[in-house]
Amino acid sequence: MIRSRLGVVVMAYGTPAMVGDIEAYYTHIRRGRPPTADQLTDLTNRYAAIGGLSPMAERTEAQRRAIAAALDALGDRSFDVVLGQKHAGPFIEDAVAELADKGVDRVVGLVLAPHYSAASVGQYHQRAADASAECGIEYRRVDQWYDLDAFVEHQAASLRATLDTMPPRTKTVFTAHSLPERALVDDPYADQLFASAHAIAEAAGLGRWAGWGVAWQSAGRTPEPWRGPDILEVIDDLAATGRAEAIVVVPQGFTSDHLEVLYDIDIEADRRAASHGLRLARAQVVNADPTVMKALAQRVLATLDEAVG
Repeated sequence: MIRSRLGVVVMAYGTPAMVGDIEAYYTHIRRGRPPTADQLTDLTNRYAAIGGLSPMAERTEAQRRAIAAALDALGDRSFDVVLGQKHAGPFIEDAVAELADKGVDRVVGLVLAPHYSAASVGQYHQRAADASAECGIEYRRVDQWYDLDAFVEHQAASLRATLDTMPPRTKTVFTAHSLPERALVDDPYADQLFASAHAIAEAAGLGRWAGWGVAWQSAGRTPEPWRGPDILEVIDDLAATGRAEAIVVVPQGFTSDHLEVLYDIDIEADRRAASHGLRLARAQVVNADPTVMKALAQRVLATLDEAVG
């Protein structure tokens, strides 16, 4: 078989397709250990609070389609763009196998997370690289894309629009998914998050450290220490010190509407703020914004050209 096509595997975390899949999904996240009844009930209730299931599957597919369309529009090379997920089907390995079956011999991996960590984005790439090697496919990777002008401006524009609806003494808090402290030793994740927040704040006209900060969220429920401060702790502190009357959360580490945004921020953090008499609002995530998706397609092309150049 002569391989002549190029492939892109767009990778995401994954989400249950139906309520009946929640236990299997949670078990996969826990590396084969089934959740306790209380843990399963808690997660199911969180999904119920945002409408029964996360819209992440639809949002991720829309992102995949937008990236594919942008690649088609940007040049004369033909791409097969498929979705591979970490904890739900289609899994990353299935996506690579699909590309191999289509005759692809070069693949670029793109994770729908802007910032790199070996414990997160690195794991996606390792699975995709291993699967590619088994299929005899050359694999190249986009490690991070928080530095894309389109991403920074999207987040800054959303932040500006949200701040326009808020009172003067509003604190902006940039958030991203927490990781265990052990995973952040000699890892670029935290530095990239601060650099990203600074760039967005500058583009939004906030200035350096003027009324903004960085927090973490959605830490795992394990005994080991996770990076903080958590967004809920930051809300408590802002209320206790009286340094703000309102908060805008910019979930810069997330690129689609899903549980960590729609529940952890829109419900849990909002409730915590309201309990202190603080108003809370959230900036929009990227989802399938066409300008950002085009920029991602351009980053894919640049990665491919670096590989062949």
